[in-house]
Amino acid sequence: MIITFGDALELDLCCAEGEPPRLAALRIDGSTLAAESSDADTRKLLPLSHIELAGHARDFINGKRHIGGGLSARLEYISHEIVRLGDVQVLEITSHDPVTDLTVVACLEQQPGIAAVRGWTRVTAGSQEVVLLHVTSLLIPGVLPVGDDLWENRLTAWTAANPWCGENRWSGATLAERGLTTTDRPDARNRLALSSTGSWSSSEHLPMGALTDSDEQASGRAVVWQIEHNGSWAWEIGDTYDAVYLGISGPCDAESQWSKTLAPGKSFTTVPATLAASGAGLEGAVAELTRHRRRTRRPHADHERLPIIFNDYMNCLSGDPSTERLLPLVEAAAKAGAEYFVIDAGWYDDTDGWWDSVGEWQPSTVRFPGGLKEVTDLARERGMIPGLWLEPEVVGVRSPMARSLPDEAFFQRAGRRLTERGRHQLDLRHPAARDHLDATIDRLVTEFGLGYVKFDYNIEIGPGTDHAADSAGDGLLGHNRAYLTWLDGVLDRHPDLVIESCSSGGMRTDHAMLATAQLHSVTDQTDFRLLPGIAAAAPMAVNPEQSAMWAYPVPEMTDGETAFNLAGALLGRIHLSGRLDLLRPTQEALVAEALTTYRDLRPHLAESVPHWPLGLPKWRDPWTALALEVDTAADAPAGYVLVWHRDDDRQQVELPIPWIANDRQVHAEVVYPASVATEADVSWNQDARTLVVALPQWSAVLIKLTA
Repeated sequence: MIITFGDALELDLCCAEGEPPRLAALRIDGSTLAAESSDADTRKLLPLSHIELAGHARDFINGKRHIGGGLSARLEYISHEIVRLGDVQVLEITSHDPVTDLTVVACLEQQPGIAAVRGWTRVTAGSQEVVLLHVTSLLIPGVLPVGDDLWENRLTAWTAANPWCGENRWSGATLAERGLTTTDRPDARNRLALSSTGSWSSSEHLPMGALTDSDEQASGRAVVWQIEHNGSWAWEIGDTYDAVYLGISGPCDAESQWSKTLAPGKSFTTVPATLAASGAGLEGAVAELTRHRRRTRRPHADHERLPIIFNDYMNCLSGDPSTERLLPLVEAAAKAGAEYFVIDAGWYDDTDGWWDSVGEWQPSTVRFPGGLKEVTDLARERGMIPGLWLEPEVVGVRSPMARSLPDEAFFQRAGRRLTERGRHQLDLRHPAARDHLDATIDRLVTEFGLGYVKFDYNIEIGPGTDHAADSAGDGLLGHNRAYLTWLDGVLDRHPDLVIESCSSGGMRTDHAMLATAQLHSVTDQTDFRLLPGIAAAAPMAVNPEQSAMWAYPVPEMTDGETAFNLAGALLGRIHLSGRLDLLRPTQEALVAEALTTYRDLRPHLAESVPHWPLGLPKWRDPWTALALEVDTAADAPAGYVLVWHRDDDRQQVELPIPWIANDRQVHAEVVYPASVATEADVSWNQDARTLVVALPQWSAVLIKLTA
């Protein structure tokens, strides 16, 4: 029996009595994105769900790959049903293992009109206890079949290194260059694998990947995936004789020190993962994933309003606030046009060494002799909504909370409380930890009239906690989920509150966080010259309307450098910082001009999809470009193009803009900064459908395209 599921993305599921369910094919607009092998031995390796249990090893394969499990091959299809949640459909396919009495439900969700599928797996123990070691969220056989045995040279894998202050470093290489190669066996043992273990979901790589059938971003078949989890994860690509498979999971035993014991009748559900697909290249798949993110996040007015935020940290007070330092910044931020005023780290400590004292979250009386409310009240009087920075998950070793909360409220290993850089990690599974944070947030919101909180997270606590858990990874997963539930509770009680997710900048860049928090801090990079690569690539992982990018002018910058920095934040959530109170009049004018431009374009950000006319940026590319496709209606902005020119002698680039129809005339206009518009040469080549841009070195411009 073949079950066909989905509209924009069509899935064929093979469900036969006495056999494990399989994904037979995945198609979009008649183009095949995945197809299972014609080889019976290969099909045996790749059922719809792969599960590893302690005591039940892989029967059909050796090596590190997470396929070929004996239990998975024993599963017998039982039934299926489509569960409708409004417009959303979830296909649930149930199978059963007659040996262990384990029941497995593979869940596949599709949003109407979006070429993406979200998957997760639910397993339930039957009459006997089992110990889970690995469960896939999605397992896709035969990804991008090429019809010959040269797939390793045809298929390009894309991954994103995500180092601190150098985030979003995407690169593509063929599978042959990644180490995979055609063999004459269906059970080759090599794989391309990425994983992350610990409480920073993106500290080394983004929890994402992509596969294209060429190295072109704007043509050909492509799939892109994300693991929607704020903790440990893993994915792998491996060959199976005549094709390659993709397996995606959350934490597992081999990679993440995760195992889970299920007593009879108990269930476990994996973290969700989403695969988006397109016949129009990587950019097409990213557009589908962008739409999926919008459809699957918590609704909030902030996604449409996109207010301008001033934050006192970056290249400004750097965690050393006081009434004396903040009052001039309040005046300057209000004059510039900021709508939120956020006081960052340090407001709760009487000394400069606040790192290991955090946790009680009481305002310092030394820094604020007249009370912190003096500053927040002035911000409100000047027309801005006040906000505060907190790091809710940590408690410094010098904090009173380190002594008043029980040991059980913290991460532990072998009965010992964990300490990382002078801090303990709260365990949000414990009611004392949640009660402490709930009381803190409610008090601060009420006392200071907060409309904004920036939740930071600056330690990596490792594999997890084994207290009240089956493994360290099990404890971490429980905390990860409890933290998201806690965030939802905060917004349930304070629905107008805006939450920013930050983790030393971009160390927790994942859709689990962004499905709840309204916006995300992309980076902690302090050098404006290094921001273009980070800002341009950010929409691969974070939608533009949620992507907080720093604009931090300081008096030491030239006017050109000031404009370069400000322009780079305009296609995201502009985050003002820097010494606005000390700027020259010409710099103040550049700030005011940037914010005026932003107010004009921000209504379009939440409907835009990204393009990269010069390709995904490399770290030191002399020319970098990000384009947002907005609308194709007459007289409306068709899109915006942000172009940076750094330090080479090439004075001109030509940018393909393929999304505007061939019969449309296009007007290209530099809308920021006016000071560079006179030096820039921007023109539209109607025949080639390209934008030709000439810029002097170390300048950046925002160009509006009107069709």
